[in-house]
Amino acid sequence: MLHLLAGLICIYALTCVKVVYGQNEKGERFLCTAVPIDKDSCPVQSLPVQSASVQEEELRNTVMQLRETILQQKETIVNQLGTIKELTSKLSRCESDSETFRKMNKDTMDDVPKDPNDTIDVLGKTMQSLKDRLENLEQQQMRANISGASFPNELRNLLQHRLEDLENQLLKKVSELEEEKSQLYNETVAHRQRTDSTLNSLMNRISELEKGGAGFKSPENFKISLPLRTNDLFGQVKKSLPEMYAFTICMWLKSGSSPGIGTPFSYGVPGQANEIVLIEWGHNPIELLINDKVAQLPLSLSDGRWHHICITWTTRDGLWEAYQDGQRLGSGENLAPWHPIKQGGVLILGQEQDVVGGRFDATQAFVGELSHFNIWDRVLRSTDIIAMSNCSSYMPGNVVAWTDSNIEVFGGASKWPLELCEDRLFDN
Repeated sequence: MLHLLAGLICIYALTCVKVVYGQNEKGERFLCTAVPIDKDSCPVQSLPVQSASVQEEELRNTVMQLRETILQQKETIVNQLGTIKELTSKLSRCESDSETFRKMNKDTMDDVPKDPNDTIDVLGKTMQSLKDRLENLEQQQMRANISGASFPNELRNLLQHRLEDLENQLLKKVSELEEEKSQLYNETVAHRQRTDSTLNSLMNRISELEKGGAGFKSPENFKISLPLRTNDLFGQVKKSLPEMYAFTICMWLKSGSSPGIGTPFSYGVPGQANEIVLIEWGHNPIELLINDKVAQLPLSLSDGRWHHICITWTTRDGLWEAYQDGQRLGSGENLAPWHPIKQGGVLILGQEQDVVGGRFDATQAFVGELSHFNIWDRVLRSTDIIAMSNCSSYMPGNVVAWTDSNIEVFGGASKWPLELCEDRLFDN
């Protein structure tokens, strides 16, 4: 009998243990107690779960905070949407200005030399790309606003950075456009002024031809005109120079070009392109080169008036002198001493030779008018130079004489009648 009761107790105990292990499924907890002999069931008592009021309060506070955060982010998104619309409006105005500028450019570029400049097209493509990016961001914000979802902090920061970058790029492009428009306008005005000046000069020359006829009153009363700084306008003396141990070179010239009048004449021989050169290049003083040796001359010729200049040189000690309008303004020595001027070269008026007879540089070209270019194989007396400068006498050079048949012009350079002393008095 005792053994039977013990067996029953064990069965009830195992039943209670199973209930305890399954308490998580019911959400309740059970305890097992001793079962009296006279009881036929296990007296299991259910214990209440701890109150959830504290957890509900925490959840309620969290929900309120999330709602407040959502409202703040919605307000931020609305503000950013307004900013995007403002930027889109600016971009539209920019595109309108760009289209107006393209029309203006099309109307005015017929007078301006064509340059391969695609700045406007690149700007238009860039602005379209910026607009597409703005529209994409705007759509993202609208979707977020409709769904009630909030942007994470990382996305909101990324959006802010993108908006700042877009605004900076817009301002930069607008500034570049304004600068380019100003530069193009200045270039157009300058080009039109040059064109008008050239046309006026051509019209005056045609009028002179119609009045005076095609011939010159005397073989030496003419000038050559080199109106533009290019590398293809020049005159050439048909006669070459003999070997010389001294020389005097005189000429009348008129130039208002700056900086520097360029190269009135250059003489080059095989092996030495700078045998004799007179040049004023950039902001440097006027220089006389003999056999590539240099002397600086105290001459001033860029005032737009006619000036008579003479340069003398002798191989003995390399002595040189420079005259302007009959006055000796400078002299020196050791300019290529004991070097004879070589024969068989090319004498060019208006250009500097990098190789004999060619390879001209437009930046070194003479711009203006030139006349009475004469060369002697000796040093002239100062009284002879003064007489020529005040128009009291005229002496043709015994090596190179200024005559119509002795001078050729190329590349748009031209010959025109000239009463030199009358023109000089008119200028003064």
